[in-house]
Amino acid sequence: MAVTVETLEKLERRITLTLAADTINNEVQSRLKRLARTVKADGFRPGKVPMSVVAQRYGYSVQYEVMNDKVGQAFQQATNEANLRVAGAPRITEKEASPEGQMAFDATFEVYPEVKLGDLSTAEVERVSTEVTDAAIDKTLDILRKQRRTFAQRAKTEAATDGDQVTIDFEGKIDGVPFDGGKAEGFQFIIGEGQMLEAFEKAVRGMKTGDSKTFPLQFPEDYQGKDVAGKEADFMVTLNKVEAQHLPEVNEALAKALGIADGTVEALRADIKRNLEREVKFRVLARNKASVMDAVAKSAELDLPTALVKNEIDRMIEGARADLKKRGVKDAEKAPIPEEIFKPQAERRVRLGLVVAELVRSNNLQAKPEQLQAHIEEMAQSYEKPAEVVRWYLSDRNRMAEVEGVVIENNVTEFVLAKAKVTDKALPFDELMAG
Repeated sequence: MAVTVETLEKLERRITLTLAADTINNEVQSRLKRLARTVKADGFRPGKVPMSVVAQRYGYSVQYEVMNDKVGQAFQQATNEANLRVAGAPRITEKEASPEGQMAFDATFEVYPEVKLGDLSTAEVERVSTEVTDAAIDKTLDILRKQRRTFAQRAKTEAATDGDQVTIDFEGKIDGVPFDGGKAEGFQFIIGEGQMLEAFEKAVRGMKTGDSKTFPLQFPEDYQGKDVAGKEADFMVTLNKVEAQHLPEVNEALAKALGIADGTVEALRADIKRNLEREVKFRVLARNKASVMDAVAKSAELDLPTALVKNEIDRMIEGARADLKKRGVKDAEKAPIPEEIFKPQAERRVRLGLVVAELVRSNNLQAKPEQLQAHIEEMAQSYEKPAEVVRWYLSDRNRMAEVEGVVIENNVTEFVLAKAKVTDKALPFDELMAG
C-alpha cells in the first residue's frame, strides 16, 4: 500500500496512519485475558478474578499500551515503505473524523536532511606541530623532583624566600570588619608557586620566624570570592615556621625511584621523552581535529532537525544537573537551567555530527578493526599494565563504541587535511600543554 507523505516545512513531514478498530479491541481483550491469569483481587483466588473486574481495573492502561504499540508499528512500517530516515520521535495526534470501523492518526515528524558537502580543496585549516625539546624534558624532571621534595626547618634568623614552605596565622579585615575566609591558623603554603595572591606572597617574603606584620591587599576584580572581589583588605600575618625545600638530585637513585629498570639518568630522560611525545601527539591531534571540524562544518549546507537539537539540549542539561549534584548543590535535579544557554552548542554538535557522518559514508572512512586495536594499544602504553587496559576496553561494547568514534574522527581529520588548504604552525611545547 502506497504511503502518502505530506511535506509541511523544510524537514517536517506528516503521514496519516489508519488502524482497524477490531484489531485494537481484539489485542486489548487478548492482553486482559493473559493478565487475568495472574492478577490478584480481594475475595477472589488468583486466576479466578472476573473479566469485568480485570477490565475495570486495567482496561484503560492496557488500551493505552496497545494503542502505543500498534501506532508505533504502523508508523515504522509506513516510514520504511516510504524510505524515510526519521529524526527524533514523531508527534501523534488522533484525527477527529475517521472512517467507520477504523481509527486514524496523524504522525508529524522530521526527517534527516540532505547534507551538501562543500569543496574541501577550498577549506582553510591550520595544522599545528610541537617538538619535545630538552627544555621540556628538564621542566618535567623538575616537576617530578618537586613531587618528591622534602622540607627542613630554617633557623629563626633566616628569612623566608622563594621555594620555602611557611606556616602562618593571618586575619584580614575590610573597613575594620572580618570577612568569611579571611582568617586561618597554622596555614601552609610555598612562596613563589602562585598558591596565594602575589601581594600576599610579597608581604610574607623576607619575614623571619616569629615576625608579625600588617599590610594592605587589593583583591582583583575577577577574584573568585565575589564578596571581596575588587575590595581592599588589611591583613595581619604572623610567621610561625619557615622550612627550606630540598629537591632530590637527578641521579641513579631518582631514576630507580621513578621505576627505571637500569637506573640510569639517560634512560630516565628517554622514558620522559616517550611519555611527553605520546601526550603531545594526542594534544596536537585534538587541536588539528578541532580545526578540521570547524572547517567542514562551515563548508557544508544543511537544515538542522529541531528534534535532534532538542535531544542534544536535553542531554546537556542533564549533564549540567549531574555536575551540580557532584558539587553538592541541593535539589540539583530540579535546578532551573534555561535551554537557550545550550542551544548554540547543541546546534553545532548536531550540525557537526551530520556532516561527519556524511563524510564517513561518502568516503568510506569507517573505523577498521586494526585501527581500533592500534588506538587502544597506544592509549594503554601510558598505564603500568598495558595488557590489562587493552582487555578492559575490548571487554565492553560501550567503551569500544567510544574508541570507534575517536578513530572515525581521526580518519576524517586525515582525509580533510589531505585535501584542504593547510597552514602549518609550530606551536611551543608550553603553549600546547597549557591549552
